[in-house]
Amino acid sequence: MVISKLLVTGGCGFIGSHFIEHTLASHPETEVTCLDSLTYAAHPDTALRLSELAPQRYKFVRLDITSGEIGALFAANQFNAVVNFAAETHVDRSILDPSSFVRTNVLGTQNLLNAARENGNVRFVHVSTDEVYGTLGPEEPLSVESSGLSPNSPYAASKASADLMALAAERTFKQPVLITRCTNNYGPGQFPEKLLPLVIANALEDKPIPIYGDGKQVRDWIYVLDHAIGIDTVLRHGKSGEIYNISSHEERHNIDLVKSVLRLLGKPESLITYVGDRPAHDRRYALNADKIQTELGWEPSFTFEQGLKRTIDWYVNNQPWWKKARDKEYFDFYRSNYEMKFAPLEGPTA
Repeated sequence: MVISKLLVTGGCGFIGSHFIEHTLASHPETEVTCLDSLTYAAHPDTALRLSELAPQRYKFVRLDITSGEIGALFAANQFNAVVNFAAETHVDRSILDPSSFVRTNVLGTQNLLNAARENGNVRFVHVSTDEVYGTLGPEEPLSVESSGLSPNSPYAASKASADLMALAAERTFKQPVLITRCTNNYGPGQFPEKLLPLVIANALEDKPIPIYGDGKQVRDWIYVLDHAIGIDTVLRHGKSGEIYNISSHEERHNIDLVKSVLRLLGKPESLITYVGDRPAHDRRYALNADKIQTELGWEPSFTFEQGLKRTIDWYVNNQPWWKKARDKEYFDFYRSNYEMKFAPLEGPTA
């Protein structure tokens, strides 16, 4: 499918910005409008960097996806596709404030679906998460697209709700809607509240690294560019009404991941600090990606070891970027609001 005018919501976030970079580099026929409300997780340098990649084919709009202006934006630009990355994503924050996750992830998605339907039945790719399937036991089979939804955090519940609204739009209104669900992403430019960049940044500053519980939680990791290419594949070749899991099948215990980072950075394991576990912390996520591989021909390009090295090198060489994000307000958020003991997690003072 040829995409001439593409709207990317949440395009200044981690995954969305990599998807835009890939699109501008790989599809010269596509004009991209990046929509983002520039919350805390959208680094201030990202919008500027994207605007310099292909200025003739890129436009930025600062707008919240719950805004009443979304319909007018669709009408004025005549998009023929939208990829929805816009979401609140951090589980800890969803525990503190579930309402904001419902507002953005559920109501915002519904607002976009309405606008897409009312302005030419625009092809709609909704980017979801493996967390909607809930936790798996150590020996349970990988989650497939037909697996039941069993979200355990407010974040996961809000994403599952958005998924259901998207599927309902396809079935009720015959909208061309597709859903992708992916495993844990990592790579350059991820906001340092997420596990891997937090570990790298703390290690580089010789600060304690907080590990929930026993650190034996299992996550399935994918390099962000592989995810971006997977979404692009679904956008252009996927079938309406379908769900596509995206995974590199790289399962790791959290504690093993942390130790790998410390070893590659030449830092001691004594930096590891165990803290109280997160409420309802899912033990394992892992996805079966056979469907996207067999039906659409997508395959991951990076092994975990390759992607991890590229990621660590980026954070080593771009310390001003993540230090700008790791300001006092970020750390005060945890110290003042979260009941678990984050006392060792002392951050820079802005």
